[in-house]
Amino acid sequence: MRIRCSGRRALFVAAVVLLAQTWDARSEEEKAAVAAPAKGKRISIEYTLVLDDGTEADSNVGGDPLVYEQGTQQILPALETALAGLAVNDRKKITIPPADGYGDVDPKAFREVPLEEIPEEARKVDAMLIGIDAQGNKMPVRVQKVGEKMATLDLNHPLAGRTLTFDVKILKIE
Repeated sequence: MRIRCSGRRALFVAAVVLLAQTWDARSEEEKAAVAAPAKGKRISIEYTLVLDDGTEADSNVGGDPLVYEQGTQQILPALETALAGLAVNDRKKITIPPADGYGDVDPKAFREVPLEEIPEEARKVDAMLIGIDAQGNKMPVRVQKVGEKMATLDLNHPLAGRTLTFDVKILKIE
């Protein structure tokens, strides 16, 4: 089949044909490398999480990648949104304010409990415990204050109120 065109249109058609031929000639690995995170895709990432005070809170660099499915909110929605459109080997620094991360610190999420309800080894400020909510879900609980007879527990997420900065590299898109 032959198409006759002249001028700009001929250049455009030639470019489209060349692009299609180039794309078809790529290996599956090369095609995956330029794919972007899209809903339903399995994404493997390498990341480092740094808090607003400069503390490194978490990292999987040098370890197993974090794998999640795009569009299913398996990771923070703000992080997932920021990663959309990246390709394999792209790296991005993403800063997420508390409202888009784990929320602000909720003053209603502090509870006073008798000291004897806390294991003896955890009767110190900043000790981390695992609590169970009314639905049976496990949740982290931080000892905020220890008195003579009572302790104050912080039921907020440990990263509530913190600005989070993720340094992320896309390793694989499937």
